[in-house]
Amino acid sequence: MKLWGGRFTKETNQLVHNFNASLSFDQKFYHQDIEGSIAHVKMLAKQGILTTEDRDAIIEGLEGIRRDLESGALVFTAEHEDIHSFVEAVLTERIGDAGKRLHTGRSRNDQVALDMKLYTRDEIDELDGLVKALLEELLKLMEENLDTYMPGFTHLQKAQPITLAHHMGAYFEMFYRDRTRLSDIRKRMNYCPLGSGALAGTTYPLDREYTAELLGFEGPALNSMDSVADRDYVIELLSALSTISMHLSRFCEEIIIWNTNEYQFVEIDDSYSTGSSIMPQKKNPDIAELIRGKTGRVYGALVSILTTMKGLPLAYNKDMQEDKEMTFDAIDTVKGCLALFTGMISTMTFKKDAMEASAKNGFTNATDAADYLVNHGVAFRDAHGIVGQLVLYCIGKGIALDEMSLEEFQAISPVFEEDIYDAISMETCVKKRMTIGAPGQEAMKRVIEACRERL
Repeated sequence: MKLWGGRFTKETNQLVHNFNASLSFDQKFYHQDIEGSIAHVKMLAKQGILTTEDRDAIIEGLEGIRRDLESGALVFTAEHEDIHSFVEAVLTERIGDAGKRLHTGRSRNDQVALDMKLYTRDEIDELDGLVKALLEELLKLMEENLDTYMPGFTHLQKAQPITLAHHMGAYFEMFYRDRTRLSDIRKRMNYCPLGSGALAGTTYPLDREYTAELLGFEGPALNSMDSVADRDYVIELLSALSTISMHLSRFCEEIIIWNTNEYQFVEIDDSYSTGSSIMPQKKNPDIAELIRGKTGRVYGALVSILTTMKGLPLAYNKDMQEDKEMTFDAIDTVKGCLALFTGMISTMTFKKDAMEASAKNGFTNATDAADYLVNHGVAFRDAHGIVGQLVLYCIGKGIALDEMSLEEFQAISPVFEEDIYDAISMETCVKKRMTIGAPGQEAMKRVIEACRERL
């Protein structure tokens, strides 16, 4: 069944039908299509456009179609052009002429805009739950690792000692921003396109506010042309998904590095690792690598929809059918990556001794040695030069700063006293350094409490 054809004298070429059809992928939002149709029919009956008998028959028929699709008793068939024509054809077959009245006061343009909005909104809610679960796992890791020392890096070079809690907190902030972006998109897109018709509304006395209320929207979209031509919310969602993927990829890159024999900071659980077909000793971080790799796939979806939309005049154009497949794929990809990543880090073992040893052996306390000199009256620029000499001396001797004797310190600068060892100890470097107006561990406790309140 086609929802059009009266104006045509020839059947559509089969290749044209196949190229034009979207049922193979837009069947994904059959639930939303039926939900929107039920709300539309209720509104039509409320306005006296449909009888209550037709309303009840249509709603009962639609609910039956939904049940049969969910149970597998009804399957999609290729002769239908899209989800809208499929549902209407099955409905008419089941309840007769009443089914033909379903499309009163509605175009496929505002119908597909509605379906896509409802689907996107539902998926945003699922994505929000997955990001929240990841944030909860990160918060747990922060709470458990207030005293787990490790090197902090800039340029992939050891920079200053930090705690694992501090490092996990950086990713908490990233994914928290991701969650707020999802919330912003949901709020901005939550206006109902139904009643816009093809582009210029309809002569039927529709109650658009009532339809919007039934479907959980803030209200009806105000401009009918924009309503059917708008895919900004898809672009925004794909942008947010790209940012989530980028954050996951950065985190995976660090886990992959930490998992190497050279670092040995973490042990990835066997359930999230794979082996080699030829090298029996290998344990590969394939899940982390795949999550990192799938980021490009999500980026591709964003670039695709931007490219599709950039040259389209108002209002609806068939090009916009291209908004679906890659969006569906990107959503499913990111949902899978979030679930797998959360599981991976929740089962990962952190090798705390190796992390602390790495922090101690990388001159990460050099800045604290410079601060010691500043606190004893040396200008910072001079202190910087003195500590540079200390590091060069230690490199030549193959020792760490805290392995130098006091005589060796004083040979380079007489300002050093016995208390230098306390100043450059790991505990002092981490626990006394100011971050948010409080020293190390106290600051992190404040951060953790603030993070918990934001969940």
